[in-house]
Amino acid sequence: MKKVLFLVLALAGCEKPADDAWQGYIEGEFVLLASPYAGQLEKLHVRRGDRVEAGKPVFALESESERAARQEAAERLKSAEARLENLQAARRAPEIDALRAQLTQARTAAQLSASQLEQQQKLFKGGFIAEARLDEVRSAHERNQARVAEVQAQLRSARLPLGREAELAAAEGEVAAAKAAVAQADWRLEQKSAAAPVAALVQDTYFVQGEWVVAGRPIVSLLPPGNLKARFYVPEGMLSSMKPGLELQILCDGCPAPIAARVSFVSNQAEYTPPVLYSKESRSKLVFLVEARLDASVSDKLRPGQPVDVRLK
Repeated sequence: MKKVLFLVLALAGCEKPADDAWQGYIEGEFVLLASPYAGQLEKLHVRRGDRVEAGKPVFALESESERAARQEAAERLKSAEARLENLQAARRAPEIDALRAQLTQARTAAQLSASQLEQQQKLFKGGFIAEARLDEVRSAHERNQARVAEVQAQLRSARLPLGREAELAAAEGEVAAAKAAVAQADWRLEQKSAAAPVAALVQDTYFVQGEWVVAGRPIVSLLPPGNLKARFYVPEGMLSSMKPGLELQILCDGCPAPIAARVSFVSNQAEYTPPVLYSKESRSKLVFLVEARLDASVSDKLRPGQPVDVRLK
């Protein structure tokens, strides 16, 4: 009697899925966080099983070399900008003030010589002075006018940048190159640490603090809520009804109610036997892989690798 009761309970616990359901399993699309540069793991901000918010730090590698390179690039940029500023600047203010004073003196002398020339011309017409005296005064006035033009030219030149066009162009190129070097150094420094791109569950961590991490090796894997999907196989006869967007129901052990899902992918290649799941109906028939995307709100109810049954809604 006890053996019969035990057999009945065992059969009840091994309830078979409905005829219209397909066996499948849950798969997660993990976000692997890594650094393109090698280094010692200096800080690991999360642990396996934690939930991390978007933008929160996840890990940081040792970055002394990158910080030094960033400082060097910043100093080179300052030097290039100072050189360009110096070439773009005019002469010093005291030199310009001196030229302005010289121009004032030259203009005063020219005005005085112009007045003298006018007087000498009247005297020459009256026969009071010789022509040689008139020529002498006229020459002095022309010299004063030339002096005014000379000082004006010197003042214009003093206000121009010290560097020539070619020098200015070269200096501007050096500044642009220095800015690019700073941006590159900033990027390299940023790559030695990582933050969570989305809110997610920390699925696993592959290193502990103090370990050496090879460039490109994942350090943390995240599982965002919307990255769960059900994978199952349908026979060839059901293939025509499996369209992207088709509503399905996911059933699992311990789930109080079916979970909604939608078909997101249907394979165009047939397989004889699923690589993971086996059933008596599919051993000798062609089957096709189908993936159904689950809603992010039910991510806490299912886990990657969990077996499920899938049926049409």
